[in-house]
Amino acid sequence: IGDRAFEGRRRQAGAGLTPPGQYPVEDFPVLTAGPTPSVSRDGWDLTVVDETGETAARWTWAEFRALPVEDVTVDIHCVTKWSKLGTRWAGVSVDTLLDGVDTSAGFVVAHCDGGYTTNLPLADVVDGRAWVAFGYDGADLEPEHGGPARLLVPHLYFWKSAKWVRCLRLLDEDEPGFWESVGYHNYGDPWREQRYWDD
Repeated sequence: IGDRAFEGRRRQAGAGLTPPGQYPVEDFPVLTAGPTPSVSRDGWDLTVVDETGETAARWTWAEFRALPVEDVTVDIHCVTKWSKLGTRWAGVSVDTLLDGVDTSAGFVVAHCDGGYTTNLPLADVVDGRAWVAFGYDGADLEPEHGGPARLLVPHLYFWKSAKWVRCLRLLDEDEPGFWESVGYHNYGDPWREQRYWDD
């Protein structure tokens, strides 16, 4: 990897636009499906599991932090109708995490501390569209916002940006996650207002 681990790439994706039915906020609301887990970086790891169920890649915290870092500025949109524009993150591209992983999978499920899961088409987390973020606004990502690391998929509603992510499981067939299995939209495009099953 060499110097690439320290260079990073700056990406300006925040368009400063609010999708239909959303309103901009200045603060950063905290919404979770359960209690905030206490996660030590010493015991933290991130794995990629392929569609055969085998571990295709794994990083300790130190190994993860040695990967190339990207700084990204994006707008985020919560299904509860708030949007926060121009948010600044630091993270590792999912493209980097999947580099060298041989897969024909079409889907991915993020598994997180606390048992939370969310599903996405694999196409929505590659080609510079998603990151595993560890920094927010120039500081370490706080636990209530998903620290030490969360998925960041800004073009979809924010429940798809799973907090406390620990595993990306590749699948041949789609498998609804936590919110998707109880009535939230399976895809979650904020520009199409895909909040619930019937949207």
